[in-house]
Amino acid sequence: MFIRAYLRASTDDQDAGRAREYLEEFVAGHGKTIASSYMENASGSHADRPELIRLLKDARRGDVLLVESIDRLSRMDDQAWQSLKAAIDSRGIRIVAVDLPTSHQGITAQSGDEFTDRMLAAINYMMIDMMAAIARKDYQQRRLRQEQGIAKAKHSGVYKGRPADLELRKRVRELLAAGLGIRAVARHAQCSTTTVMKVRDELAAI
Repeated sequence: MFIRAYLRASTDDQDAGRAREYLEEFVAGHGKTIASSYMENASGSHADRPELIRLLKDARRGDVLLVESIDRLSRMDDQAWQSLKAAIDSRGIRIVAVDLPTSHQGITAQSGDEFTDRMLAAINYMMIDMMAAIARKDYQQRRLRQEQGIAKAKHSGVYKGRPADLELRKRVRELLAAGLGIRAVARHAQCSTTTVMKVRDELAAI
């Protein structure tokens, strides 16, 4: 069994690696080890996440996609989530979320009873879909509160926005111009792949 851990943080200010030890302890409790980890700082509402895409390309049938919680995998709208889930299913990958006990059978031995195993799998799929929907709703509500807060701050004349890191963007542009790939640029510039893609898109629009 090949367990691939996916660790995602939402912003550049968060550390996607903070959950690594937690996931390692979880699989160790089941007598397993994590074979490969994929870490990135990116929004769960976006489907275009380089490390998640790389994980799907690397994965083989029977592999486990391990996450701390379903919201680490998806905060996407239903259409994007169904597309991602279809890609996962087509590769025969099993999703295991630490905070979703029904998914834990993905790293434990099956019961041997086909009916029981199929029932558990059906329940797990239903629970994963439900958790993905809850994650999306939470994301939308937080965005709404944020927008309302910004609107209020602008109305009061106190909103300043988030200043761009000009030196970082300059460094990213230089590395992109040198022909480095997105992950390599992010590593050398010590920023997220999301930041690199934003700068790349800005350059393409010039």
